[in-house]
Amino acid sequence: MAVEFHGTVRRWRDDKPGGLAVVDVPAEFVAELGGRKQRRVSGTLNGADFTASTMLVAGGGFCVGVSKTALKSAEAAVGDEVEVVLQP
Repeated sequence: MAVEFHGTVRRWRDDKPGGLAVVDVPAEFVAELGGRKQRRVSGTLNGADFTASTMLVAGGGFCVGVSKTALKSAEAAVGDEVEVVLQP
């Protein structure tokens, strides 16, 4: 089952400006994606197909990594709000 949400693209680490970008997954969708485990997911980012990995965030959060290629396909950048559809 797919989950849909809006989120803001942010840097994984603020001290690494060219590093990984992520979108935080709202807590209500974590269980539907298989719980707080790292795993591969597929879906769309602003309607553009992409595959990624989910990741744990310190302090109890959960996010999905977004590659530079996926951002380009989605016509998005760090700081932008995006529409995310994910399937485990």
